[in-house]
Amino acid sequence: MTKRRRRARRDLLIGLLIGGLTFGGLLAVLIPVAASRAPLELCATEPSTFPDVGVEGWHGEQLENAALIVSVAQERGFGRNGQIIGVMAAMGESSLRNIDYGDWETSGVTNPDGTRTSSIGLFQQQDWWGSVEQRMDPATAAGLFYARLVRVSGWAEMEPTLAIHRVQINADPDHYARFEQDATAVVDALSGPCPA
Repeated sequence: MTKRRRRARRDLLIGLLIGGLTFGGLLAVLIPVAASRAPLELCATEPSTFPDVGVEGWHGEQLENAALIVSVAQERGFGRNGQIIGVMAAMGESSLRNIDYGDWETSGVTNPDGTRTSSIGLFQQQDWWGSVEQRMDPATAAGLFYARLVRVSGWAEMEPTLAIHRVQINADPDHYARFEQDATAVVDALSGPCPA
């Protein structure tokens, strides 16, 4: 660090100590610092570019699965909102992990007719969605999700959690709402151009 930068840093700290740290003063200091941070430079097709800390706490396998969902959505013609809906659904169903168990095994949840649920995979899809192999293949499972979403009349105008509920038929229509902000951040991070 140069003498000039050290002096400027020292003067800033002295000014903060002398003047006191008011809310307005804190904002005046933090806003330029936050604005100076470089945006994430990651490439959806290159997991090695994913930051170790992840995006909004989602990392590793979770980001890889989110990238795959985004890719499938793009291949099927879904824009940003459709991509966010798919990532939200998988966040709400499996925390973006391709798991081979579901609600019956973890909490004894049954179907409305009393039968055991058979949910597995990223989207926790039951037997009627497809074979075990299809439901456990993240790309195929995402394709199954989007094939049903596109059949929901007016899905693009609905609240995302309600559109997902129409596909997933979760007991709580608002279950997915809490994942919207994270899903948006993840999709946006995965949608930028790959760094050179």
